[in-house]
Amino acid sequence: MLAPTIRQDIYNIYGFVRFADEIVDSFHDYDKEMLFARFENSLKEALEDKISLNPILNSFQETVHKYEIDYKLIDSFMKSMKLDLTKSTYLTEDEYKDYIYGSADVVGLMCLKVFVKGDTEKFDALKDGAMSLGSAFQKVNFLRDLKADFEGLSRTYFPNTNLTALDEISKNEIIADIEEDFRKGYQGILDLPAEAKFGVFMAYRYYRRLLKKLKNTPAIEIKNARIRVPDYEKVGLLTRSYVKFQLNLVR
Repeated sequence: MLAPTIRQDIYNIYGFVRFADEIVDSFHDYDKEMLFARFENSLKEALEDKISLNPILNSFQETVHKYEIDYKLIDSFMKSMKLDLTKSTYLTEDEYKDYIYGSADVVGLMCLKVFVKGDTEKFDALKDGAMSLGSAFQKVNFLRDLKADFEGLSRTYFPNTNLTALDEISKNEIIADIEEDFRKGYQGILDLPAEAKFGVFMAYRYYRRLLKKLKNTPAIEIKNARIRVPDYEKVGLLTRSYVKFQLNLVR
């Protein structure tokens, strides 16, 4: 759904962030801290040397240098991923926001650099929307994956929330916060370049549908099952979104 001119670079960013995420979330039978340290060193070398024998890091560094992606965004992402190795609870709003900034907002900003083809003026105008959309997507993931994160990885991301006794009030407070992020993020979608607009709009529509299902699901069920959007609903959502987009009804 993204234009071919930017598709590979988004693949390259996704490959990088997915690689780091897999190390901290999946390699349970191995020394994750050691593996992450190796990955971090390989990343540093790839960015400095502008080449890597690791194909994922080599592709990523090409995109970073092509669009002059700020290394600070990458550092913030790596900081949040590293937290997943040792930190299991976020007690304050500041801790929570810092983690989301590094794990999601900066990914949106890296993608935005590609969407605007490195144009600094356009990037600055759209960065707030990109961060809000990244936050919304990440928070929906947290709510959807509540059971897996809590039981499988012993992690709780939402501050001031007792996940062992999640009730409707707490759930609705979380959802209201996400809906505000979506509201801000949608405004940014309207001004995206044509090459990226439909792809991001479709992601927005999918995550809004997922949030609606979570909103209509009792809190106790969210704790005990992973809520998803069935494939037939995804097809219908894609069809309707494409029609809206083609008829210029996105606004």
